[in-house]
Amino acid sequence: MAELLSDAEIQEKVKSLEGWTVEGKELHTTRQFKDFVEAIAFVNKIVEPAEAAGHHPDLAISYNKVTISLTTHDAGGLTANDFEMAQTLSQLSA
Repeated sequence: MAELLSDAEIQEKVKSLEGWTVEGKELHTTRQFKDFVEAIAFVNKIVEPAEAAGHHPDLAISYNKVTISLTTHDAGGLTANDFEMAQTLSQLSA
């Protein structure tokens, strides 16, 4: 099982992720697109890297907005895996 990060480690790591915030035991970002079709196309781009990493985000889709939430459920909070996945997902284009 992945090891939980300390609050200090979390605050340091989130500084390097533009557009991501920490809320409780989760890492969040919201991306906005032109329309629903573009939002769904973006969600489809998440599938391959999430499967490859074996680390799957929680997704909320509201028309043209996609909110991504990351946490390591097995560990009960944020681990290095969450920040690695956030970095990967941040590199995906619309």
